[in-house]
Amino acid sequence: MIASCLKWLMTAGLAAGVAGAAHAQDIDVGKSEFQSSCASCHGADGKGNGPLRDQLKVPPSDLTILARNNNGTFPATALYETIDGSRAVPAHGSREMPIWGERFNPIVNLPHSVDPSYWKLAGPEQSPEVVVRKRILAVIDYLGRIQQK
Repeated sequence: MIASCLKWLMTAGLAAGVAGAAHAQDIDVGKSEFQSSCASCHGADGKGNGPLRDQLKVPPSDLTILARNNNGTFPATALYETIDGSRAVPAHGSREMPIWGERFNPIVNLPHSVDPSYWKLAGPEQSPEVVVRKRILAVIDYLGRIQQK
């Protein structure tokens, strides 16, 4: 009886572990980053209809038509530079959009707890700059996938 229960528990534990690992692989990091950092202005669907839209001087862009507005080419480099703060957008006047390159850095504005998963993203060098790059690139990848045809 005990051996039977142990076998059942081991099988159940193994199944739960495999299901958990499969679920972890299904996580869309870019979408998660977008939802937590961009959706309040740009909307959950990226169309510029976020809950903070009315509080901004310039309405947020519809991020689902970036490629269409750029002759069918997704402007990944320009988008990266806009997100990390190295490119100013003159039409916006003073910069309302936060410089996410600073926000995505797990070290900026310490003291605060740094999610250990960021250090996994950082690679063997444990570089905060690598973390920032990977987080921004994940958002850009997600935006590329939600472009309207």
